[in-house]
Amino acid sequence: MIRHIVWWTLKDEAEGATAAQNGLKVKELIEALRGKIDALKSVEVSVKLAATTTVDAQIVLHSTHDTTADLAAYNNHPEHQKIVGFIKKIVNSRQAIDFEV
Repeated sequence: MIRHIVWWTLKDEAEGATAAQNGLKVKELIEALRGKIDALKSVEVSVKLAATTTVDAQIVLHSTHDTTADLAAYNNHPEHQKIVGFIKKIVNSRQAIDFEV
């Protein structure tokens, strides 16, 4: 199983909304992918990071995929790409890590 973790810092304001509003929109958009992409086994998104967080982030995603090929299929899926287009407009930075368990 592949775990995919991404965290973003957001622009203070973008696309006519605040960072907090955009974070909630990203959460909603990504979680709406459940059941639409076969290669996406599970997904969780949070805008409530614990005070113990040691990275600069405002939103975090954790998804699971059976294989690295499934992760690639998820990344390239048209429904996911629609969201990526929006995210690129509102972020200052993106970090990701993928690992096998």
